[in-house]
Amino acid sequence: MRVVERLNAARIVAIPAAIDAATWPTGALAFRLAPDEVLVTASTPAGVIDDAHAIVERETGFSAVWVDSAQAIDFLERECDWELPRERPAFAQGMVAGLPLKLWFGQDRVLMVVASPCAADLAERLR
Repeated sequence: MRVVERLNAARIVAIPAAIDAATWPTGALAFRLAPDEVLVTASTPAGVIDDAHAIVERETGFSAVWVDSAQAIDFLERECDWELPRERPAFAQGMVAGLPLKLWFGQDRVLMVVASPCAADLAERLR
């Protein structure tokens, strides 16, 4: 069974222009959840956002697992009712196998992010 582990992340709510102009820590992934909201896979200091009223909080509610691209695409093509992005890298989110997932499609692997209470369910579906 795959291990779905707690995701080290920060959630930021700020004006869209500030999010567009932000420079994220090296190696961090930034998932645009809404025009004024981003989930960053790192503990992000408030200084990266040029918005005095930004909300920057540690996000502890998600878990994630990296899956080899071929295995992930095989799983997603069976379990996903919506069209997957064709270009890489890409971010997408929606229902997959009855679970709300956030997906980061890298060149050779896919990061699957799920609400932590659903982590065991995702691991079971990936078996």
